[in-house]
Amino acid sequence: MSSLPDIWLLIAAAAALAAGAVLVGVYAFGRVAQRRQGQESFALPLRDDQTALDRLAAPLAARHEGESGLMLLTSSLAAFHARLETARAAGRSLDLQYYYWKNDLTGRLLLREVLAAARRGVRVRLLLDDINSFGFDPSLLALDSHPNIEVRLFNPSRSRTDAFRRGLELAVKYFTATRRMHNKCWIADGRVLIAGGRNIGDAYFDASQEANFHDIDVMALGHCVAEAQRIFDRYWNSPPALPIKLLHKLRRIGRPQWSRLARRLAKHAASPRALKFMEHVAAEPDRLRLGAELPLDWSADVEVIADPPGKASGQSRPEWMGERISALFGTARRSLLIASPYFIPGRAGTRTLASLVAEGRSIRVLTNSLAATDVLAVHGAYARYRPALVSAGVILHELKPEPRRHRASLFGSRTASLHTKAFIIDGEQGFVGSFNLDPRSHSINTEMGLLFRCKPLVKELERAFETQLAPEFSYRLGLRDGRLVWTEARDGQEHAHETEPEAPLRRVIPAWLISWLPIESQL
Repeated sequence: MSSLPDIWLLIAAAAALAAGAVLVGVYAFGRVAQRRQGQESFALPLRDDQTALDRLAAPLAARHEGESGLMLLTSSLAAFHARLETARAAGRSLDLQYYYWKNDLTGRLLLREVLAAARRGVRVRLLLDDINSFGFDPSLLALDSHPNIEVRLFNPSRSRTDAFRRGLELAVKYFTATRRMHNKCWIADGRVLIAGGRNIGDAYFDASQEANFHDIDVMALGHCVAEAQRIFDRYWNSPPALPIKLLHKLRRIGRPQWSRLARRLAKHAASPRALKFMEHVAAEPDRLRLGAELPLDWSADVEVIADPPGKASGQSRPEWMGERISALFGTARRSLLIASPYFIPGRAGTRTLASLVAEGRSIRVLTNSLAATDVLAVHGAYARYRPALVSAGVILHELKPEPRRHRASLFGSRTASLHTKAFIIDGEQGFVGSFNLDPRSHSINTEMGLLFRCKPLVKELERAFETQLAPEFSYRLGLRDGRLVWTEARDGQEHAHETEPEAPLRRVIPAWLISWLPIESQL
């Protein structure tokens, strides 16, 4: 009979062997992946009249040479419809890049349109971050089996089917595995760009029964689309982006066929819930009408900015978006208006915002309340900076959680949460994208967005801000005897709260505990 120390020795030896096997597997995967990068491919050449989108965009681009036409997509249904219509109109290419693409109602409806485009002869390149793809490989492989579609995963895990092995791999490769591609980009025929904060999933298109996000995208035509296309190509051909079929060839797993997926997606589109949602989209007053005169605002000062894909391995820090955005904030002469759902300014950011206020700038920040946030850990880290920010004169607003105070969603979600990542400098320059003001966006994840000087669009973005900042929609934070106070308007009356409003203890306690953990740099 083994003694207790012997048992522990056996356990330690087994753990060491398991860790060693994982390390060897990860190393071998890295070596093989280098040889299985996949063929380079680039944007297809533009034509003036090859596709419906060519015929729409080419005359506009000719009339506005060197300019970009922009349209703000604040409505969730309009944002869904813009993707739907551009997928249906595409005749040459769809280049799609997302942090995640959910296998839910809206995710499957848009996937059906992507597959339908490929069946018409459209070339589809789909680049997804791998962190949220576990369990979706059968659908992605089925999609990839179509000759006109290629799926690549960014910074993928070696383990595709085993959750335990995947967890071990993530633990062993923690500091590289946590570097994710957070970009959101939809490019149709190299003519139309949709970029902003929305991933593909029900919560982004007002279709979730649990929680929906308030978010903003920009649809663009003209000059800036070519720059977005170059950024996409750079990511597509980068070392972290590996073809899903090659990941599975390493394990010799058979690939399902796209025709079976097409039948499943058609059945889904005919379901009562899908039909109801599509009726709701058709009734949306702000939905895109490609055949009509598009309400675009044109400007020559529009730039697509993005982190380099090398950020996934810690390279090229001077090129990171965070450096550019920090410098931009320093140029504010009068005001800075910020929306960031995950807002962790840190000590340095708090000092910067406080100094801007001390120099006479008006600084307003909109983020999520504890009751509204979908990431308690972020709120726990953010909360420790609130007293210093408010005492310095930064105006903090936190979005309320109850959707009845906003437009009711189709399927009756129980909460609403801010997901918009945007800012306005001096009422003149705007940004909409994927970048949060937190350590993860600044130093870990790759991000992208549109930076623009376009008075009508900045004014429209400002109106969207002001709606959310109103007392009916958000709490304004203040200090009373050194303690935080949340003020709101309800039923025509002003109400003040001395504790986190509408937040149950199951949220308050974890957020408070997390605030003491040394994990801020990873949030």
